[in-house]
Order: sequence, then structure tokens, then C-alpha cells
Amino acid sequence: MTKAARDLALEHFAWIDGHADVWAIFRDASALDAIVRALVEPFKDAGITAVCGVESRGFLLGAAAAVELGVGFVPVRKGDGLFPGEKVERLTAADYRRQQHRLRIQRSALNPDDRVLLVDDWIETGTQAAAVRAMVTECGSSWIGCSVIVDQLGKERRKVVGPVQALLAFGDLPPYQVDE
Repeated sequence: MTKAARDLALEHFAWIDGHADVWAIFRDASALDAIVRALVEPFKDAGITAVCGVESRGFLLGAAAAVELGVGFVPVRKGDGLFPGEKVERLTAADYRRQQHRLRIQRSALNPDDRVLLVDDWIETGTQAAAVRAMVTECGSSWIGCSVIVDQLGKERRKVVGPVQALLAFGDLPPYQVDE
């Protein structure tokens, strides 16, 4: 019997030094495959033409999701790393750590015919997703929504982010325990 992606995500989740850690998913090919398939399943018939992913875990999950859907991947870079060509940029609102991020995509990566899905590991405040949605819209593309492993987004932010599909709600995660 094959384990459900949701169960695999929980099995590979850990709290480490007060931080949520999903990196173990990427080390297990079977778990990664199941999780990527589950992330794209709700969007198989949505006419997605491009998948965006925010650096860094979003690069990995988004690229894998794009391959699964048979579409291209559009990287969303943070900060000042090398990224040639004309870019669309947004400064995010402050996140849960009170940090803002400058996000960038290459303008030529999207066109008005594109239907775009954002794939990431976690959505908490939605600041990055909202910034990506604004950049996608600026390029004239259609925003379809987000697919994530863990959804912690508050009800009020959903209006800004749009549709969110998730394998797990934050409340599904094991409680954080302090090591003694």
C-alpha cells in the first residue's frame, strides 16, 4: 500500500531549534515524487502554463511541479543574486520574522497567455505569494493560485493571495517540543 502524500509530509517533518524543517522530503525520492504529484493534482485540468517558485525550497518544488505538469518553470529570486535581463520586482510586506524581501522575476518569462501557479513548501503570512501574484499580474498573466505543503495563512490574507491548496494545515503538524 502506498502512503498518502499527506502522511509522507508529516513523516518527513521536524521541528529543529524552533524552526519547521521539511528538507528531509527532498532526500527521499519516493516522498518527493508523491508530494509533488499531490501538489499539482488539484490543478491538472486548470490549464496551467507556468509554475513559479520562490527561492529556495520553492525552486525545488516548483521546478518538480512544472515537470509533472509538463510546463515551464519561472524562478522567483530573492535579493540581489545574478538574474540577467529586465525584471519585475516587488518588495514584500513584513513576514512573520518582520523581514521584507525584494522578489524578482524575469519579465520575459511570462506573457499574457500564461496561467500561473505558485508552488512552495509553506504559506504563513502570504507576503511572498501576494508579491508574486502582483508581479504575475503586471506581466499580464493570469494568477491561478498557490499549492503548498503547509497552509498557515489567516483568513484575512486569503483575499490578497487567492486560492490556496495544501497537503497539510498548520494544525495538522505535531506540536513543537523544546528539547531538554
